[in-house]
Amino acid sequence: MKIHRLPLWRDACLVRFAASLCAAALLASAALSFGQVADAGAVPAQLHPITPHLVAYGQVESIQVVPVDAAETGVVQGLHVVPGSHVRAGQPLATLSGPAMHMLLMQSRADVRSARSTLRAAQKALAIQREQLPSHLTTRQAVHQAESAEAQAQTALDNAQSKLAAARRMVTLTAPTGGLVLALSSANGQLVSAGQPVVTLQPSSGLWLRATYYGHALSSIHLGMTGRFTPSDGSAPIAVHVCSISGMVAAGGGESISLCPVHSGAAWLSGESGSVTLDLPPQKLVAVPTRALILNRGKWWVMIRTGKSDRPQQVVPGPTKGWNTFIESGLAPGAQVIVNNAYLLFHASIAEQFQIPD
Repeated sequence: MKIHRLPLWRDACLVRFAASLCAAALLASAALSFGQVADAGAVPAQLHPITPHLVAYGQVESIQVVPVDAAETGVVQGLHVVPGSHVRAGQPLATLSGPAMHMLLMQSRADVRSARSTLRAAQKALAIQREQLPSHLTTRQAVHQAESAEAQAQTALDNAQSKLAAARRMVTLTAPTGGLVLALSSANGQLVSAGQPVVTLQPSSGLWLRATYYGHALSSIHLGMTGRFTPSDGSAPIAVHVCSISGMVAAGGGESISLCPVHSGAAWLSGESGSVTLDLPPQKLVAVPTRALILNRGKWWVMIRTGKSDRPQQVVPGPTKGWNTFIESGLAPGAQVIVNNAYLLFHASIAEQFQIPD
């Protein structure tokens, strides 16, 4: 039978690898023998008050937009605003002209003149009936009828004047609220029909903050929860509170949260972005030095010193503060946590399990 042998350079590599493993085992055994691990210091785990936070990326968005429509058919004139302009409530934006608007104004003025003449005639007739009543030249019923006619004429005049005022308002397009001009749908000299938008506004009071949070802490977010929005441009943080929870899972398993400013007149702009920090209820957690934590196979551990031996303890780390890490679960207060050489002590069992290959 023919025996196949590996090349000499492969034999040399295997020899060097075995020698390296032997050396590692001897070093670990020496560390145990000379007390390098035994000298590891231990500190007691203590409870500390902490206010956990939830941090996410947020962006300022508009709740709604307000279109300024043409009430009647006309030609746009005097449009002087541009996208990005800030306008105040009641500020004129443009005017409408043309035959249709001119006819509407003329008809409204004629209706007012006619209603005013009718009212004057009704007032004179009423005055005559009242003068004749003491002389018994008329009846009380006729006086009541004259009073009813005068009241109807007054109502008709009020309606005609209201229509004239509405027609005049149709001529001038004004901003219904203060805000930012988002878009222009028409230009000077353009003919627009009734109901066609001319300017689109974003109200100053119609902005809120949208953020998406992930993880198990979503269940702790509730309406009215407070926090702060820190813009990415370095400006001062703005106090916010949760005003809406979508209840729908977003891409990646997150949930979209809407936040409003705590104080009116927040100095933020649409499209502005930054970090949103929500304050969770205060609680007390066990704190240990961060360097005492050991990561092994995707899980976190600490080494606990007892009266008999040192043993590993799996934990769930939480937020950090300074050089310490708060433990959410897995560690009781007062436990002696090894800090120095904890990683070496945790992996010291490798030396005992290692076997020199034949």
